[in-house]
Amino acid sequence: MSVVLWGVLPYLVIATLVLGTIWRYRYDKFGWTTRSSQLYESRLLRIGSPLFHFGILVVLVGHIVGLLIPESWTTTLGLSEHAYHIQAITLGGVAGFCTLVGIAILIVRRRTTGPVFMATTNNDKAMYVVLVAAIALGLLTTLVAIGAGAHAHDYRQTVSPWFRSLFRLNPDVDAMAASPAQFQIHALVGMLLFAIWPFTRLVHAFTAPVHYLFRPYIVYRSSDAQVPAPTGRARPGWSPVGTADRDRRSR
Repeated sequence: MSVVLWGVLPYLVIATLVLGTIWRYRYDKFGWTTRSSQLYESRLLRIGSPLFHFGILVVLVGHIVGLLIPESWTTTLGLSEHAYHIQAITLGGVAGFCTLVGIAILIVRRRTTGPVFMATTNNDKAMYVVLVAAIALGLLTTLVAIGAGAHAHDYRQTVSPWFRSLFRLNPDVDAMAASPAQFQIHALVGMLLFAIWPFTRLVHAFTAPVHYLFRPYIVYRSSDAQVPAPTGRARPGWSPVGTADRDRRSR
């Protein structure tokens, strides 16, 4: 069972994530969106969305540092293991709490705002269940570490080596099997989240709106006939068209 869970399942998840994302991009480009509902309600969205998104970004950075960077590297940089765990627990706890509060606000908003709830699919509901479970379990491991104090399990000796070994195509199954149950359950729920990722609205996270920095400016023209048409040389991208001229041409 350990070989299946920690040696085979991760590669099935990676294959599903990669191939599913490619399939979604090729055959569902118009569905590659969050289906924004800001038009229906914005008060709760202004609170919950920043809490969730900024919190999850900090959580993501913390996972990258904790799982990908070996302990020997941070020690070489002068960061002791005790200092590392203190800052990891502090930042991880705060970020995890903000993320959980943010997603809770977004779920309450989705359930209590009629038009938003009507636009919620069964796919969205399943995604929220898995996402909240992953966040809550991650926060639970942090709380357990705080409660254990100096006796907390060092995941950098078990979970991190297993995670890095996946990229060497030589999974360290024994290392992950030696980790406590809360880490194993968190890893399983995390893999489930990434397996369903391409088929949910979460796929929008793979799209960075870099083109917004280079797109041409948006031109707004008044439909009021009393507004005179621009005079002189027009700026590039502008087409000075008067309402009266347009009406005459249409007749």
